[in-house]
Amino acid sequence: MTRRIVLIQAHPDADGGHLCHALARAYADGAREAGHEVRVIDIAQLDFPLLRSQKDWLEGEVPASLKPAQDDIRWAQHLVFFFPLWLGDMPALLKGFLEQIARRGFAFEPVEGNPLGRKLLTGRSARVVVTMGMPALVYRWIFRAHSLRSLERNILGFVGIGPIHETLVGGVDGLGDAGVARWLDEMAELGLRGE
Repeated sequence: MTRRIVLIQAHPDADGGHLCHALARAYADGAREAGHEVRVIDIAQLDFPLLRSQKDWLEGEVPASLKPAQDDIRWAQHLVFFFPLWLGDMPALLKGFLEQIARRGFAFEPVEGNPLGRKLLTGRSARVVVTMGMPALVYRWIFRAHSLRSLERNILGFVGIGPIHETLVGGVDGLGDAGVARWLDEMAELGLRGE
């Protein structure tokens, strides 16, 4: 079964050339080979302001530069996020992007008497691919993957996206060519399966 997949490249370096970019390309190549439809949102290529007030979030307009991203997410059946772990969390640019697009009327709708409201992005699954310098097991077991859990529960889950799977690529500085090749193969295989 083919799927509509949106890859969200969230590495903040607009010049590209990082492991996150290579992983995303490998995933996209595998997905296209299997016949999946693939769209890519490269956050570093987008120009948008950060939200600075609750009023702006509640009453302001989504920047015109982000409306195509909302259209792509609305179209998608599966979302795949790629980002490096920075200071134990997602890069600020990804957080700013999510704050701008996950607005009332697109991602959720308030419901009187229900503090969680109505989730408007149900029916979509996700995979989160995170690269990091530390070993993935240290992040998962000692740091409890707190920032990843927050993304999954407080943002993606809050708007109805699920199930959510994760791929943690740890120790990136010591991977070497063989290690990188293994991860690229893994991403291509996930892309083939649309997972």
